[in-house]
Amino acid sequence: MTITDLEAIPVRMGVAPLEAELGLAPYVSNHDQVESVDRVLVRLETDERILGWGEMLVALKSASVTKTVLEDVIAPKLIGESIENAHAVLEEFYYPYVRIDPFLGAVDTAVWDALGKKNDAPISELLGGRVTDEVDVAFCLGILSPEKSAVHAQQAADAGFTSLKTKAGPDWNVDVERLAAMHDAVDGELDFRLDPNQGWTMTEAVRALTRLENRGILLEYIEQPIRTETFGSYASLRSRTRTPIGVNEDTYFNGNLRQLLKADAIDAAVIDLVPAGGLSAARGQAAEAEAAGVSVSHHCGFDLGIKTAAMLHLVGSTAAIDMAPDSVYYGWEDYVLVDPFEVQNGAYPVPTGPGLGITVDESKVEEYRLDA
Repeated sequence: MTITDLEAIPVRMGVAPLEAELGLAPYVSNHDQVESVDRVLVRLETDERILGWGEMLVALKSASVTKTVLEDVIAPKLIGESIENAHAVLEEFYYPYVRIDPFLGAVDTAVWDALGKKNDAPISELLGGRVTDEVDVAFCLGILSPEKSAVHAQQAADAGFTSLKTKAGPDWNVDVERLAAMHDAVDGELDFRLDPNQGWTMTEAVRALTRLENRGILLEYIEQPIRTETFGSYASLRSRTRTPIGVNEDTYFNGNLRQLLKADAIDAAVIDLVPAGGLSAARGQAAEAEAAGVSVSHHCGFDLGIKTAAMLHLVGSTAAIDMAPDSVYYGWEDYVLVDPFEVQNGAYPVPTGPGLGITVDESKVEEYRLDA
């Protein structure tokens, strides 16, 4: 089966408002406020009329740049190749001066999808088989007042979630009060994760975590509190707090993760299959972390369902990913899948159909398509 075309389709989807059930918008972090999200879908065609789908965040906040890299740089290397050889092409891919891995990661998903459909097997089976039939996910919440945060934490607990991840802002004192309000509201029913997105100094991180610990709040982990590529700082922070230390953005660079593991600087790695370069690359990161005694979760960047399915296959077949991945999939205004995933008791089923096990509604894709 030969690859005949690869198209990049930018789309924009609105996020459901906070007033809606499990709604999230405006989703506020310390660097932006999200009410709609631009994504790029990858549509791979073969000569046997089998389609493969992938998905990524718009790179550099430019749909046209993302589309150009996918269609003008990567597609020519794949068109005419057999689907069986496509992963070898992606693994050998090199382009100077540009970090190409996230683009390859989206295409990698489309290749797995087509390969699974050709072999009438779900991706999880191609990866060695499921270790679970459903995946618990962590509810995600932007920055709100302590009072509103407490209400949404209770809603998450009522919906069956057992973990909640929230963003941190520029004032760590306010973050402590928000975490305390949520913790008190659910009376221990939720574990909490806090994500400053590299926004804190070392001093702020130590003070915030110490304050939380003194109030009896031990996070599942603090995610990337200080900037990337500060391996010694992370090792120092880990020695000064009881709170588990996690990184996300550092895992986008495999060398960074390796340095942190070598320095015994982290307790959790929050990986992402797209910036990692694909499913196999993400599994490699998980294996490295597991070998170092470090737990693994998976990041969510407002996935529209295609990447959500890929994440479920990855997590559902990888025992090393031992912590619930993040998800905001329940928070969209609309969906591009014919049968959207439904969260039940804080979990999604691992798809069992061929490939990704989903059907993309191409009429919905056209409805939300962006001009690039």
